[in-house]
Amino acid sequence: MIQRKLVQLLLAPFSLLYGLGVSLRNAFYRAGLLKSMTFSVPVISVGNLSVGGAGKTPHIEYLIRLLRDHIQIATLSRGYSRKTRGFLEVERNNNAERVGDEPLQFKRKYPDIGVYVAEDRAFAIPQIVMKKSDTQMVLLDDAFQHRSVKPGVNILLTEYSNRFTQDFLLPAGRLREWRESYERADVIIISKCPQTISQEEKEAIRAEINPLPHQQLFFSYYAYQAPYYQFNPRYRLQLDEKLDVLLICAIAKTDYLIDYLQSQVGSVQSLEFADHHYFNKEDISNLHRSFKKIDTNRKVIITTEKDAMRLELHRDFLIKERLPIFVLPTEVQFHFGEGPQFDEIIRQYLLNFKV
Repeated sequence: MIQRKLVQLLLAPFSLLYGLGVSLRNAFYRAGLLKSMTFSVPVISVGNLSVGGAGKTPHIEYLIRLLRDHIQIATLSRGYSRKTRGFLEVERNNNAERVGDEPLQFKRKYPDIGVYVAEDRAFAIPQIVMKKSDTQMVLLDDAFQHRSVKPGVNILLTEYSNRFTQDFLLPAGRLREWRESYERADVIIISKCPQTISQEEKEAIRAEINPLPHQQLFFSYYAYQAPYYQFNPRYRLQLDEKLDVLLICAIAKTDYLIDYLQSQVGSVQSLEFADHHYFNKEDISNLHRSFKKIDTNRKVIITTEKDAMRLELHRDFLIKERLPIFVLPTEVQFHFGEGPQFDEIIRQYLLNFKV
């Protein structure tokens, strides 16, 4: 802890310089020197103040499941770490290198919606509407800082174990903007909460966040589903205390995931990489060796849905070596029975939307 505080102190001047640049940019938007565009279709943004790990993808999927049977949805992401540029529509037969892991995950799970990637959101939304004229709303993934688009509902996620109120600007901390930027949000979600949380803790966090009168505060957690075999999703795996797991993942934070697995199985070993890391042949060989070293009769490899999109690039080898890779799906749920209240905010926005 002392070492961490020292590093933050040494990096503070660089954080100040970074913060000055952020403040100048936001001042330009407030003064109207830079414009935030609105569009003829409803736009909902899901983002966070920090760098990665807040759970944007499962919350986007929550909104997809909520709305897809009622209106024609499109999602728009940057396509982080993809090896292409520009505006692209995501197809099910694409790979993660072309369109990014999270957009490909959306398209594979929800093939009936439009999924797009582009660096410039303001340019991409008109392209989406021209390409698919029946598009009735756009979900922006990781767009809290992309102020060129003004969403109708701005949803801000902050992780339970690392709330923005306790964090610092880059590079001393993980914040991409000053803490005060939370004021732009319409909805604030404390994400990745424990499975149980008391009313007293809820009120303490509410006092810490101090939501403004126009803001609604919610608490969400992950409900993990039964893992499925990567190359045949119909085959499900039941987790139990006699199972040994080798976890391979390249996500921003693994504590929440590992805590869950440790509560469900006999043992967990992990191979962890930087967020959105593309597994190379050496990584896959190491995975193979590490799995073979686990000296038990019941053992499997588990990965996340996002990582499965990148592991698929090594499909032939994984199938040839008969590596039992299972994908752990997750769904967002809300504490205190407040899911319907969140749903109603979204519905009312869509019902009352005017061009």
